[in-house]
Amino acid sequence: MNARLDAPRAPRDPEKTRERLLDAAQALILDHGYGATTVDAVVARAGATKGAFFHHFASKAELAHALIQRFAVQDRRMLEETFARAEKLASDPLQQLLTFIGLYEEMFESLEAPFPGCLFASYIYENKLFDEPILEILRESTLLWRRVFRAKLDEIAARYPPRRPVDLDTVADLFYSITEGALIMTKTLGDKALIARQARHLRTFLELLFEPR
Repeated sequence: MNARLDAPRAPRDPEKTRERLLDAAQALILDHGYGATTVDAVVARAGATKGAFFHHFASKAELAHALIQRFAVQDRRMLEETFARAEKLASDPLQQLLTFIGLYEEMFESLEAPFPGCLFASYIYENKLFDEPILEILRESTLLWRRVFRAKLDEIAARYPPRRPVDLDTVADLFYSITEGALIMTKTLGDKALIARQARHLRTFLELLFEPR
């Protein structure tokens, strides 16, 4: 008898199947939007079955919630880990923030086509399709960036008072708003260097705003 027929079959890994389904859904939503993404398309892209899909998710809406929750966790981890690295590389708060942006700039410079989008943006464009718990994740994720940047800006302003009157909450939102907009422009224009240039200009702005007297 063929030895391959006698060999025990490798056990299935439900967690890997779930991750494949989430990965497939994320790619499809970034390309086509949530409304145009079907369960059939997710299953086909993931190489899974409908039975596997409904084993992990009771509905497309439940998939949407699990997906944005995963994305928010990943986004928060990258934010915190990059700030921790910046704080390790520099002791001065202004240099820490400039280093943080520089680290993201390096990541942006490594982008290759097809350029990635942001799942937060994809969801908010179709916000009428989502329930309040999902919208709350979007709000909290956005406000997290403001809180983290504002805390660092408070440290900077205490040491280097701004050279012009500014609202620090608005300044705290700049990195998030610039990168979201730049991602759209990068995908629209196919200019992979655009998002890195925008980050570089933000660093220049902060250097000028808090330039030691």
